[in-house]
Amino acid sequence: MRFLSSYRGLMTSTVRKIDKTMFIPKHDPVAQSDIARLEDFLRDKSQILVLTGAGISTESGIPDYRSEGVGLYARTNTRPIQHPDFVKYENVRKRYWARNFVGWPRFSSIEPNAIHHSLARFERQGRILGLVTQNVDCLHTKAGSKKIIEIHGNGYIVICLSCDYSIPRHDFQDILNTMNPSMAVTIPDMLRPDGDVDIPQEAIDSFRVPSCPQCGGSLKPRIVFFGDNVPMKSIEDIVRWNCESDGLLVLGSSLLVFSGYRLVLQTKELGLPVAIVNIGPTRADHLADLRISGKCGDIIPRLFSTNQ
Repeated sequence: MRFLSSYRGLMTSTVRKIDKTMFIPKHDPVAQSDIARLEDFLRDKSQILVLTGAGISTESGIPDYRSEGVGLYARTNTRPIQHPDFVKYENVRKRYWARNFVGWPRFSSIEPNAIHHSLARFERQGRILGLVTQNVDCLHTKAGSKKIIEIHGNGYIVICLSCDYSIPRHDFQDILNTMNPSMAVTIPDMLRPDGDVDIPQEAIDSFRVPSCPQCGGSLKPRIVFFGDNVPMKSIEDIVRWNCESDGLLVLGSSLLVFSGYRLVLQTKELGLPVAIVNIGPTRADHLADLRISGKCGDIIPRLFSTNQ
């Protein structure tokens, strides 16, 4: 997988650096005692399962949907694309791909932060069983984690809705660039969690999207859009991992999406402990054996720091 974008379009703009803190909600400083409590929770466990949400990617500069004051819902009236609409309507697919085409250079250039690198280190050290992530940005893979279940897929692969065709997203970007050589749109600062951006309607109207070269079907990113179902294999793999684990650590998720909340419920049904680190309340606070309110980047990289 080529993580560094090979984007060679004729767009008039460049990928500007943005303030990575602009998507992180207000939070209180983390106490050293909180770090010690989480270390105690993890110390006697070598098979911890980790669930990560958008709250860790915000620290790399990718916004989430729900954070108070800074999330997508707080900044715009536009809502995420719905799977049934993408499948049914050609104009919806065109709008998605036009906006994603413009946002891809920035989205694909975003780098993992200290949280991602720390979790990769924990895996190498044998401290965790594996990662289940709700994010579609591949930042865990970029950081070096190997044992990952991407519960909502990822934006780095494009698939056909009608056959088994697939293509790396970078290669698909080259195809889109060839088909739209005169596309000239300023890349806005407001990147969305799945990589698309707002652009003028006239740019969308003129945008061309290819069909599947194998069967003529419609192409979409390998992302579980809102209104779609998590693949059964992912669910089965997560259940198997959970049964092998000795607890669950939730990082940066409000757990309002059921796919994440369901994992917490399963963990408790197995009689296993749950720890949650997140800015603001979560749907499963009442189920947590340990709950820390704070920025994951202020906590996770400082765990077991003397053993690096």
